[in-house]
Amino acid sequence: MSSPAESSLRFHDEPLIAIVRHLQGALGAGRVRIEVPDPDLGRGHYPGERVGPGQGIVHRPLRSWCDLADGLSCRLLTPRPVDGTHVALTFERLGSEASWHAGGEEAEEGLEPRERYGTASEFARVHKLEDAGFLLPWLEALGRIHLPPGARVLDLGVNRGDELAAFAWLEGAPDVSFVGVDHGASALEEARARFPDARHRFVLADLNALPDDLGRFSLVVSVGTLQSPGVDDHALLRRLVQQHLEPRATLLLGFPNSRFRDGEVVYGARVRNLREPDLSLLVKDLSFYRRYLHQHGFRTFLGGKYDLLLTAVRGGASQGRADREDLD
Repeated sequence: MSSPAESSLRFHDEPLIAIVRHLQGALGAGRVRIEVPDPDLGRGHYPGERVGPGQGIVHRPLRSWCDLADGLSCRLLTPRPVDGTHVALTFERLGSEASWHAGGEEAEEGLEPRERYGTASEFARVHKLEDAGFLLPWLEALGRIHLPPGARVLDLGVNRGDELAAFAWLEGAPDVSFVGVDHGASALEEARARFPDARHRFVLADLNALPDDLGRFSLVVSVGTLQSPGVDDHALLRRLVQQHLEPRATLLLGFPNSRFRDGEVVYGARVRNLREPDLSLLVKDLSFYRRYLHQHGFRTFLGGKYDLLLTAVRGGASQGRADREDLD
């Protein structure tokens, strides 16, 4: 990638659309540097400058510049001071999307299909719980769930167990045991090493053919897995509700609302051949899940950001008739 030019265009009170057009026209070089009013100073605190459209300087918070970089599929480098009023921002175009977004049709070179999410894969570079956009919504969702002592937790698509590690960070860390299911043997080995307690169990299996001896659980979690290519998520949801949930149980399901490019998360679900986010399929899936779960006695709550987190809680025990109904 080319380096930023020695000189950079300086902005004061120009409308944001002018900055957007400049960046769009210049990003073909890979990097663009601009000078903008220092976000740290804030409105009314620029030395010797009036603030407001047509009055010298327009203040924009750093979050706005981060959103702009995200929308342009760029990485925003650390702002550098220029003088008493301005900082330099460098926008760097991100590389291609991560291999696992190829829909399962293209395997990484040298990896078996079942190891596409294994310890040697590009996916292993991603540590979601080191990103505040994932961590804080996940902790909030777990904090709303009240589990009885000794509760069993099932994680579908457990991989190396990142989401399960967060249970230990909750206030009064609940006493739970884990059962994790995944089709990647190397990732499961890492999960077993991470959770060596004999109460925990990690199973190599396809989500379309769960083992019959899993039993029932107080909580089932699955993040970014149910919508994977080849998973019959409707049949899986039906089996979970009918066969693997306690009468009083909770589902915590994550629906991807992001993509990874060049190791960075980019907000918004996407479909092939569309550059802009398309949330229509995501909305359709969420609508179906909520409708089905409501029909089966669950109350639901939707939160999250890069993964939309659907929490479904069932509090009663008289659900037998509803559980035998087929999916719509």
